Amino acid sequence: MKPRVGISMGDPCGIGPEVVAKALRKPAVRRALSPVVFGDAAHRTLLPPGVELRAVSELGAAHLRPGKPTRAGGRAQLDYVLALVAAGHAGELDALCTAPVSKEAITKAGHPFQGHTELLADAFGVEVLMLMDGPQLRVALATNHLPLSAVPRALTTASLVRKLKLLSRTLGQALGKAPSIAVCGVNPHAGDGGVLGSEDARVIAPAVRQARRAGVDAHGPFAADGLFAKARRGFPYDVALAMFHDQGLVATKTLDFERTVNVTLGLPLPRTSPDHGVAYDIAGQGVADAQPMVAALLRAAVYAAARAQKTRR
Repeated sequence: MKPRVGISMGDPCGIGPEVVAKALRKPAVRRALSPVVFGDAAHRTLLPPGVELRAVSELGAAHLRPGKPTRAGGRAQLDYVLALVAAGHAGELDALCTAPVSKEAITKAGHPFQGHTELLADAFGVEVLMLMDGPQLRVALATNHLPLSAVPRALTTASLVRKLKLLSRTLGQALGKAPSIAVCGVNPHAGDGGVLGSEDARVIAPAVRQARRAGVDAHGPFAADGLFAKARRGFPYDVALAMFHDQGLVATKTLDFERTVNVTLGLPLPRTSPDHGVAYDIAGQGVADAQPMVAALLRAAVYAAARAQKTRR
C-alpha cells in the first residue's frame, strides 16, 4: 500500500501551490504515494483529478494574488500546517511534506514564527534535528534558526551528545545501518588549537568522545571548509553535523539545490520540505521549478517506507 503523505500548500501568494500541483502531476510521484493536500478551497482547481484536498481556508481573490502577501494569507498558511499536524497526530498520515511558508507573513499576521522545524518539535513534544538530505551530501544542524551571535551560547556538550545520538538513531533507520558522522567545528579551522576560539576543544571535542563511548560513529571536530570540499570527490561520511544554519546549508545548496530535501528527524512520522522559499518574485508566472517539491515528496515516501518496515519488525 502506498504511504499517505500529507502536504501543506504553503504561502497562498507564493510558489507553493504551483509547485505542489506540478509535482502531483508527475507519474513517479503518483506511483510512490497517496497525497492528501491541506490548503485553500480555491486550490481544488489547481490539483490533478482524484487528489484529496482538505480545504482549511476559503480566502477571497484578494488574498490569493501571486507575489502579494496579506495578513489573511499569512494566517492561512499557518493553519494549513496546523491542520497537517493534527492529521498526523490522529494517525491519518504516514508522512508530512510542507511547501514553503513566509515567516514574515505569518509573524505579521500576529503569530510569531521561527520555522516548521521548531513548530513541529513543539507540536509533537520531541527533540528534533534538521537534516538537509542531498544526493551528494547530508548535513544535520546542531542549531537551526538562530542569530550567529547566539550560536556559541546554544552549543553545549550535553546538547551535542543528544543530537549525535538522535542523528545516529533516526538516520540509521532510513539507511539500514548506523551512520558515520563527521562533526564540524564552530570556529575557523576548528579553533586552530585555541588560537581562533576555545569552543571546539572545550565543548565539541568532548561531545564527540562521549558520543563515541555511547556507540555513535562520530568523528571530529573538523574544519568545515576542508570537510565540505571533499563532497565533490565523494564524501567519506554518511552525514555531517554542522554547528549553525549557514555553515551547513551553503554547502548542500551549492552542491545540489534542486534535489536536496529538508528532513525533520526525531518526529513520530517523517517530515520533508523542498529547500527553497516562497519566491514571490516569480509566483504566478508558471516558471517555478517543481523538481525540489518532487524530491521532497519522493523522499517522504522513502522515509515512510523505512518507518513502516521498522514498525513491522
